[in-house]
Amino acid sequence: MKSVLGQCGIGALLLLAVLLAGRLQDFSSLHVGSGAQMASAAAVVAAWVGWTARAAWPRRRDDLPHDVGGILVVHASQTGFATELAERTAAALREGGVRVDVRDLAGLGASDLATATRALFIASTTGEGDAPDGAMAFQREVMRAAPDLHHLTYAVLALGDRDYEDFCAFGRDLDRWLHARGALPWFDRIEVDNGDEGALRHWQRQVTQLAGAAEQPDWQRPAYQAWRLRERLLLNPGSVGAPCFHLALTPDDPAHLAWEAGDVVEIGPRRARGDADVLPHREYSIASLPADGSLHLVVRQQRGADGLLGSGSGWLTALAAEGDAIDLRVRRNAGFHVPADARPVLLVGNGTGIAGLRALLKARIARGHLRNWLLFGERHEQADRLHVDELERWRDAEQLERLDLVWSRDVRGPRYVQDRLRAAAEPVRQFVADGATIYVCGSLAGMAPGVDAALREILGDRAVEDIAAAGRYRRDVY
Repeated sequence: MKSVLGQCGIGALLLLAVLLAGRLQDFSSLHVGSGAQMASAAAVVAAWVGWTARAAWPRRRDDLPHDVGGILVVHASQTGFATELAERTAAALREGGVRVDVRDLAGLGASDLATATRALFIASTTGEGDAPDGAMAFQREVMRAAPDLHHLTYAVLALGDRDYEDFCAFGRDLDRWLHARGALPWFDRIEVDNGDEGALRHWQRQVTQLAGAAEQPDWQRPAYQAWRLRERLLLNPGSVGAPCFHLALTPDDPAHLAWEAGDVVEIGPRRARGDADVLPHREYSIASLPADGSLHLVVRQQRGADGLLGSGSGWLTALAAEGDAIDLRVRRNAGFHVPADARPVLLVGNGTGIAGLRALLKARIARGHLRNWLLFGERHEQADRLHVDELERWRDAEQLERLDLVWSRDVRGPRYVQDRLRAAAEPVRQFVADGATIYVCGSLAGMAPGVDAALREILGDRAVEDIAAAGRYRRDVY
C-alpha cells in the first residue's frame, strides 16, 4: 500500500480529508454499532486507490491468471523502420530487466491480446492512410471483431509523413480501436513525422520510465558513413519527363559494401558543395548487389513549383560532383527481400521503381532462381529505357522467364502495368498458385493502387490479403 500511495496518494488522501474533515459530523456518530457506515467509507477509499493505482502504472504480472509476463512489443512496418524501432524499444525494456515479447502485427491474433496485459504498438502508415501490407489480415479479422480488452494497458507510437493527407492514419485507427475495446492507455499516443527525432526521444523516455531503467543516451539514427559519387549517367536523354540518372557510389571503407537486395539507403543531402549542413534525409531503393562493387541508385530529378531542385534529387543529380563525399547509410528492409528458395516471383513497377526490382532480379539470377516475371512501365519506348537493355539481355539468356514492357505514351495495347496485369489474368493466377511472391516498386500515386486493384480483380480481396499476411505481397512504393 505504501508504494501505491507513493504514486497516487494525493487523490486518496484528499478523499480521506473530505471524509474526515468536511464530513466530520457524520463521523461523530460512528461508534460501535455503525460499522456499515465505516465499511462504506472504507470501500470508497479503496475504490479510489485501486483506480488511481491502475492508471499510474502497468498491472503486475499476477493481476490476471493468463498474463504471459513481460511486455508485448508489436510492430507493423512497411519499409522496416517500425521494426527497427521495435527492436530499440525492446532493448530499452530489457535494460530495465523487463521481459519482452517482440511480435509482428501480421502474426498477432485476438488470442494473443487475450493473454497480454501490457503492450506497446509501433505502427506505420503506408499509401494514403493504409495499414502496412502485412497488417491487413489483423485489420480485417481482429479489428473488425469485438474482443474485450479491459485487461490490457497499452501505448501506441504512430509513424507517418505529414506530406500525406491521412497522417498516421493506421496508428490512429489502432489506438482508437484499442481504447474502444476497453484497453487503458499508458500515455497519450505519440506521432512521428518522417522520423522526427524529438518525437522518438519522447517515446524512448516514456519506455525507459516504464522499464524503471537508468537514463539512456538519446536514440539517434545511425551515423552516416562516408561514400563517394563515382558515376552519374543520364538514362533517358530526349525524354519528355524529368531527367533520370543512374548513380554509382562507393564507400571510403570497403567493409560498408554490405546489404541485401530490397534494402534502402538514407542520403544526407546538402544545399551545395562544401555546405556543412546536412538536410533531412531522403530514402532511395538500392539497384545493385555488393558483388557489383558499388551501390547503384536510379534517381529522377525533381523540382518544386518554384522551379528549385529537390533537396535529395538535386544534390545527387546536379549539385554533387563525381568524387564528392556523400553522407549515406544502408537501412535493412527485410520486408522487401527475395525468398530464400526458388519459388516464382512476379515483379511489377514503373519509373525509378526499376531500382528495387533490378536488385531483386540480380539476387535471384545470382542464386540460379530463374522463375522471374517482370512487368515494367514507362512513357516512351525510345527515350525511357531505364536499364531496359539489361532486362532484355536477361530475358534472352532465359534468366528472366517473362518480360512485359508497357509504354504509356506510345498507346499500343494496355497503357499501364495494371492494365497489362488484367490482360494476363490467367497466367497471374497460375503464377500465384505456383507459390509466387509479388513485389511492387515505384510510384504511390496511380501505379501502386492500380496494381492492387487489378490483383484484387484477378485473385479476389481475400486472396490478396492472405498472401500479404503470408509475406507474399510486398511493396516498396513512394
